[in-house]
Amino acid sequence: MPDFDKMMQRQQVLADFGELALRSSDLDRILAEACRLVGEALGTGRAKILEIVHAERQLLVRAGVGWDPGIIGFLRMPMEERTSETFAIEAGEPVISRDIAAEDRFDVPRFMKEAGVVALVNVPVFLPGGRAYGLLQVDDTRPRDFGQDEIQFLRTYSTLLGPVIDRLLLARALRSTEERFRLTVEAALDYAILLSDPQDRITDWLPGAQAVFGWTAEEAVGQPVAITFTPEDRASGQDRWETETARKEGVAPNVRWHLRKDGQRVFIEGSTRALRTPDGKLLGFLKIGQDVTERRAAEDRLRESEERFRQFGEASSDLIWVRDAETLQFEYLSPAFEAIYGEAREAVLSGDTLQRWADLIHPDDRERALSMIHRVRAGERAMSAFRIIRPSDGEIRWIENTDFPLYDSTGRVQRVAGLAKDVTEARMSAARLEVLVNELQHRSRNLLGVIASVASKTLGEEGAAADFQARLRALSRAQGLLSRYGSNIAEVGALVRAELAAHTEVHPPKVAVSGPQVLLTARQVQNFSLALHELTTNAVKYGALRDGKGQLSVTWTAERIGEGERLLTLDWIESGVDLQPEKVTRRGYGRQLIEKALSYALRARTEFVLGEDGVRCRIQLPLE
Repeated sequence: MPDFDKMMQRQQVLADFGELALRSSDLDRILAEACRLVGEALGTGRAKILEIVHAERQLLVRAGVGWDPGIIGFLRMPMEERTSETFAIEAGEPVISRDIAAEDRFDVPRFMKEAGVVALVNVPVFLPGGRAYGLLQVDDTRPRDFGQDEIQFLRTYSTLLGPVIDRLLLARALRSTEERFRLTVEAALDYAILLSDPQDRITDWLPGAQAVFGWTAEEAVGQPVAITFTPEDRASGQDRWETETARKEGVAPNVRWHLRKDGQRVFIEGSTRALRTPDGKLLGFLKIGQDVTERRAAEDRLRESEERFRQFGEASSDLIWVRDAETLQFEYLSPAFEAIYGEAREAVLSGDTLQRWADLIHPDDRERALSMIHRVRAGERAMSAFRIIRPSDGEIRWIENTDFPLYDSTGRVQRVAGLAKDVTEARMSAARLEVLVNELQHRSRNLLGVIASVASKTLGEEGAAADFQARLRALSRAQGLLSRYGSNIAEVGALVRAELAAHTEVHPPKVAVSGPQVLLTARQVQNFSLALHELTTNAVKYGALRDGKGQLSVTWTAERIGEGERLLTLDWIESGVDLQPEKVTRRGYGRQLIEKALSYALRARTEFVLGEDGVRCRIQLPLE
């Protein structure tokens, strides 16, 4: 073909490519057509475009003609130093290999050899600004000496190709950005976004605006933005003030209650911004606002809760305190602190608040009080009592603290809090009462002793007088146990063991005593101890404790029988005794006490059986 015809053909290729680039915005189609046109123009039928993958320093076969479909869009070549592709890109000049069999400058990729490539030319493609995009590579299956006219044609072709690729890449990025923006705007349903004209009439009503205000786009477009304002704001001109402020200053705050289509109100936090052309002409307004109604309601509830807590704390005579669990510094200290501790709150809330508080505690109690704080920080609840020395008057006061942890949403101890009260007077009253009760118990025992002495001198030491004195001593022992346990309670096991110890020296295994700790009130102790006394004295005189040959088992349990009710069951079992019950003909005082007096006085149920080998007695007593 004459050179003139080749030149015209190549000019037509350039024209066809330029026309395609103007008509199409599909980058993949344009690159594929560019490869087809250049392959035909040079008569090889083979060409490809390699795109640089900068992050991995590779070349991707982005488009091509005359190649296996499995290569186009998939095959990647490493940008190694001894490849003609890398050299062409870095040098910025075409690189020709006339016959790869004789090529000693570069390594040729295996897939090209396997495809029968013999000659090739690489022409770098640059984007505007000199950024390398990749290569235009023309291949031939025969040895070929690419002429200067062909090289110039390829350079011109790649020069046209670079701006086209750049434009389409920018367009693709813009479309992607616009799509992301559209999806973001449409998904932001808690943001009301709308546009209005210079007269503040709605021109664009996006999905978020419909979700927040309730009007559809068809209903809202053309309406004044003032439809979203409350009647009182419209009456006061807030809608006009907002647009005028935005017109003059560029932006105006829009933070107020607004009106929905259904008449409900929503609180919006946002702004109105003026939109202008580069020469300053007003196009309209952009309004963006977030629906924060629920957040505002939650904040109002929190403020109300905090205010109630503050009022409660200030009105309470007990001290309320809160510490940060990490630093143990006070976050809150109620006014009662000053009345209880005799120190100004400001003095303790400054500096190291833990140390300032610890300095007020009595030295003997300080370590124990501080250990309670650390236990609560670890998640425990604790109660403690300690003494303080008030700076105001030097008086020692007793403080009772109830400490507890406060957790965050993840279950971590976030704060340590507590209640404290001054219990000095209560402790002093309790101490005085204990002295009085002990004195009363002491006098009661003395009185019982006086009665026993009078009975002895009046009635003698034998018979009924001796029994009377023994029962008085049983009552005295019960009074002694009441004093030991705090004046109004006594423990069942202590009553049983005290009565047995007073009458016998027989010990296990002949005598077995067992049962849980069960407390009886003073009213129950009097009659119960007399019943134990009668059982014990009868066992000493006639039963298991008479000569040490028998055995005695005293056991008891406490079980729940109803809502808040408990029942004591005591079993007295004697064995190994030759009792001969047929010879027992009368019921003595002790048996009458057990079977009748306990039932009448304490609502007890009793069973008293005289067996052949000893007494079996069960006492079931409701516990108070």
